[in-house]
Amino acid sequence: MDAGLDLGFDDAQQAIADAVGQFCEERCTPAAVRAQDGRFPAELWRELAELGVLALLTPEAEGGAVELVAALEPLGRAAFPGPLAASFFATQVLPEAERREVAAGRAVVSVGAPPLLPWAPCAQIFLELDGATVHRAEPRGAVAPVDTLGGEPWGRVELRRVAELAGASRARLVFGIAAAAYLASAGLRLVEDTAAHARTRRQFGRPIGEFQAVSHPLADAWIQLEGARGLARAAAWHLDQSGEAPARALAAAALVCARREAVSAAHRCHQLFGAIGITVDGPAWFASRRIRQLASLPAGCAEEREALLRHFGL
Repeated sequence: MDAGLDLGFDDAQQAIADAVGQFCEERCTPAAVRAQDGRFPAELWRELAELGVLALLTPEAEGGAVELVAALEPLGRAAFPGPLAASFFATQVLPEAERREVAAGRAVVSVGAPPLLPWAPCAQIFLELDGATVHRAEPRGAVAPVDTLGGEPWGRVELRRVAELAGASRARLVFGIAAAAYLASAGLRLVEDTAAHARTRRQFGRPIGEFQAVSHPLADAWIQLEGARGLARAAAWHLDQSGEAPARALAAAALVCARREAVSAAHRCHQLFGAIGITVDGPAWFASRRIRQLASLPAGCAEEREALLRHFGL
């Protein structure tokens, strides 16, 4: 990472973050997220598309990867449901007509390696991953719904490849930046909520946040997640300013770190919330289940780890 790189947003980028944050505060409350359990969030998705978020980083919209990160951070803090990173992956490889449908929120994308695919029961567009390549595909038969930890509608289905699509390398890069920004921000929100609980929950006559066994794990989690968020911003900046090659290692590091640290933070926060931390209706579950689900998505960490090893000559 460049020593002199300013990772703060400029006024226009901050305006995007503020607008999306306001939208999430009004429309994507924890209760609203829980209400989407097991189904596609059609109304929220349409409203997000109307804000122009799904069109970011496409030829039809202004803004680049940093603007994408500015939108993904508040969406992560709200644990916004839906195939966000997959949609941004798709807009980098699809032909114009289908890209516009995805950006407008009229087409849902399922990206992965069959037979188990995320969001398959409600998808109109299927993209099959095979190593470094991506194919436009069509279902061979009906999709068999599968229950998931995150409450997302996944499904089992066989796919028939229609055509190999160009742009897979850039799409994976964009996916990594988007997922890292979302995961790091979701983890930070969970850490902040846990810290607020620790300031008011008392044990042995003192707030539990005064005990090192509580405060130190939270501080460690916050530092690691801030680092992952910074890596995502840096990767986005390099993608905008210098192209794919300078951004690739940073994006890989951002995704690997964000996945690891967000899952670790979820585990710590469940413990520190105590008994209410393991209840479905508790203050941690709605966010931690999204973290764990996104951390298990296809376009997994194997490719990112390989990219980092190559970058360091290992």
